[in-house]
Amino acid sequence: MDVGGWLRTLGLEKYEAAFRENDIDDTVLSGLTAEDLKDLGVGSIGHRRKLLDAIAAMRAEASASTPPYDAPLETDKAAKDTAERRQVTVMFSDLVGSTALSARLDPEDLREVISAYQRCVAETVRRIGGFVARYMGDGVLIYFGYPAAHEDDAEHAVRSGLALIDAVVTLPAPEPLQVRIGVATGTVVVGDLVGSGEAQEHDIVGETPNLAARLQAIAEPNTVVIAEATRRLLGNLFELQDLGPKDLKGIAGPVKAFAVLRASSVESRFEAMHSGVLTALVGREEELDLLLRRWAKAKTGEGQVVLLSGEAGIGKSRLTTALMEEIAVEPHTRLRYFCSPQHTDSAFYPIIGQFERAAGFAHGDTPQTKLDKLDALLAQTLTSRQDAAFLTDMLSLPNDGRYPALELAPEERRQKTLEALGVQLATLAHSGPVLSISEDAHWSDPTSLEVFGRTVDRIARLPVLMIVTFRPEFEAPWVGQPHVSVLALNRLGPREVGSMIDHVVGNKPLPDDIRKDIIERTDGIPLFVEEMTKAVLEGGGELEAMQTAAAVPSPAVAVPASLHASLMARLDRLGPAKEVAQIGAAIGREFSHALLAAVARKPEPELVSSLDRLIRAGLLFRKGVPPHAT
Repeated sequence: MDVGGWLRTLGLEKYEAAFRENDIDDTVLSGLTAEDLKDLGVGSIGHRRKLLDAIAAMRAEASASTPPYDAPLETDKAAKDTAERRQVTVMFSDLVGSTALSARLDPEDLREVISAYQRCVAETVRRIGGFVARYMGDGVLIYFGYPAAHEDDAEHAVRSGLALIDAVVTLPAPEPLQVRIGVATGTVVVGDLVGSGEAQEHDIVGETPNLAARLQAIAEPNTVVIAEATRRLLGNLFELQDLGPKDLKGIAGPVKAFAVLRASSVESRFEAMHSGVLTALVGREEELDLLLRRWAKAKTGEGQVVLLSGEAGIGKSRLTTALMEEIAVEPHTRLRYFCSPQHTDSAFYPIIGQFERAAGFAHGDTPQTKLDKLDALLAQTLTSRQDAAFLTDMLSLPNDGRYPALELAPEERRQKTLEALGVQLATLAHSGPVLSISEDAHWSDPTSLEVFGRTVDRIARLPVLMIVTFRPEFEAPWVGQPHVSVLALNRLGPREVGSMIDHVVGNKPLPDDIRKDIIERTDGIPLFVEEMTKAVLEGGGELEAMQTAAAVPSPAVAVPASLHASLMARLDRLGPAKEVAQIGAAIGREFSHALLAAVARKPEPELVSSLDRLIRAGLLFRKGVPPHAT
């Protein structure tokens, strides 16, 4: 497929160079997300929408073709025949009772059932970021974190497992189909091409695939069972049942296993991943003071907006949490909107989440119960029946006749819904101060972004403080308005990092060389400081051994599993620059331009371009001017 020609058919040939520079060919085009398009420089929401619609149509056309029964999937040709060590979450899905089914069905009918199941698996996991590596009869091996990593691959795997259970039940078959799913996370070597022709596959070496398969074997029908390492990466994002230690064939020693019941009702990802006592806020006194001043001004009726930007792990959510703690005793209404990388195409997604939490929707609620709860919530703001009808429609709840019927064109219905949301906010603000926090706006769907924009315009004369958090690649369209402040979070200095380490370790001993290693390697990013320090503390036995053997040099602090995915995701988005980063890392934390050029053996323009991209991504810092740079 000619990707350039495809772009030209859409009238978007201006992006052809960006697609070419980032090695976007037909093998990866169908997997592009809204976040990927932003990274490619597609800044226009309309252009992203047009590209995503065309990609969705391409995926639908591809899924219409049936994979051969019991044949390997054609793997992603964009993944080079180059093995690499990386953290991967492996999912193994198996169809329950296929042997008995084969005894009752004609072989051709069985083939149709298995093929429908394989298509269902492929479509479901690809939609949530998985990579189907191999079909093995009624079993399917899936990778999350290869060939492209995402920040939350373990979460993707579990969500796709739950979605797969729901999807398989609806497949046409002589009897309802069921699946067993096992999920495990670990470090593997992946990428070696084995076999030839159509049987060629990307092999994975390590214990993780075997563990996922063994966990699948002990799972009850229509259940996802996960390993301990995966559970640690999930925090409290899901409700789990502890199955206790299990003896698994081929696995040394008992293995802790957990059954996934459902997604939890935790309010935010930050809270899900920090369920215990929060690490003290360090080095953000001035930033917190600015937020408190803006809050004080907002309470007088002069609405304020703070655009809070910073890279991943820099502490945006921690700072907003500190503000909420400071004003907790003051009477006010709090609204929180959480954008998600899995829902960049889902209209109103963060707004719907806020309404569902505010109304108190619970697992197992019937549509009638949800309508009653929504009614009670809207009664507090004296919402009109007409506006209630639009909000009910936004929440995809059935209208049981209590609201007027909506017989409007889609665009008119959308505009009326936006107006209803504006009225809701104004009514709340007239009752008292409102703190509105919109997190991760870089993952916002276009409709929610429009809601946020209308809110920015509306609150200038309302007692509302609106905080919008996002990463540097997001270009906030509201900069420059008199009631809008921009606050960029910088990395912490060595002294502040040291103070943060002290808060994490408490009264536990930490060797000076390990402490120095943490300070150097975390580069002032609070999340990295916290996670690396915790990883060192978890290896307490090793620390004691080091203290009693002072003559033995301390090993470098390993990157903890909780940071692997986010770091690898940043690297995978860099295209050819990723290899340059890997070569530089093999040389050391510091290297000269001349040495890198000698080892990489790339044309100078290509090398300079890759280095520039790594610097823009915040993965490299440069001193001096090439070729004399370090």
